[in-house]
Amino acid sequence: MLDWLPKDVKSRLRKYYYGTKSAYLRWRHPFSADDLLSALRRLGIAEGDVILVHSAFAEFVGFEGGAPDVIRVLKDAVGASGTVMMPTLSFSGTAVAYARQAKVFDPRKTPSQVGLLTEVFRRSKGVTRSLHPTHSVAIFSTESDYFVKDHHLAGTPCGKGTPFFRLFEKDGKVLLLGVGVAAVTFFHCVEELVEPDLPFSPFTSEVFTMQCSMDGKIVETAPMRLYDPGVSGRRDLTILEGALRKKGVWHQEKVGNLQLIALKAADILSTTRELAKQGVYCYRKADA
Repeated sequence: MLDWLPKDVKSRLRKYYYGTKSAYLRWRHPFSADDLLSALRRLGIAEGDVILVHSAFAEFVGFEGGAPDVIRVLKDAVGASGTVMMPTLSFSGTAVAYARQAKVFDPRKTPSQVGLLTEVFRRSKGVTRSLHPTHSVAIFSTESDYFVKDHHLAGTPCGKGTPFFRLFEKDGKVLLLGVGVAAVTFFHCVEELVEPDLPFSPFTSEVFTMQCSMDGKIVETAPMRLYDPGVSGRRDLTILEGALRKKGVWHQEKVGNLQLIALKAADILSTTRELAKQGVYCYRKADA
């Protein structure tokens, strides 16, 4: 509708719109750290839980605090015996494209490309990051060693032998803060586990060996399959969302104007398997 306007005018109008919207939300829908913790409790997040968190800090408009305050609330929610995990992926395009750049991953220096909260978290005291060039995970837990062990030696980035599969082993939960179901990285773990039930493979036939830096030494990963970009582009997790809602295992809350969603990893896996047995897959058709 505004295509006829000069670019600088459109830019100023967008900034005004989003600035006005943010000011309104801060005034109309403020919420505190205590409010956020209460919402997590209503979602069923309890002390001792293992949670894999996906977030968009830009959606925390009205929150009376910063990224470190969100992290503190997440730690408080699971308590001293619980675990907070966040994906800290190294790329913003595809894993295949990143792997072909032949970059050396350094868990202490390579920044996370999946949001402000993840980068602040990975730099936080007491947080351990798994050794993996594409799909590393930052973890705050008394069991960090269990979750990060030999991540770089797994056959795929998120399947067996990775923190994502160990989330499932620990009956963990996926927590979405301001993002939708498309952000669920645990589904990559599911893709490996249900691969025999799919009419196609989500993975590349080519295997990739990459390099990591650990304590100043170069370490090679095991040869691994990555996610086929052609299949990844057709992934449609709204199909999974509909099935989870129908089963009554989709848990959603709101605090301020922020949407919070909690899902059990086991429910994501079992529901995807049930769909596959019915010939329903979480991908659009190739010619769609």
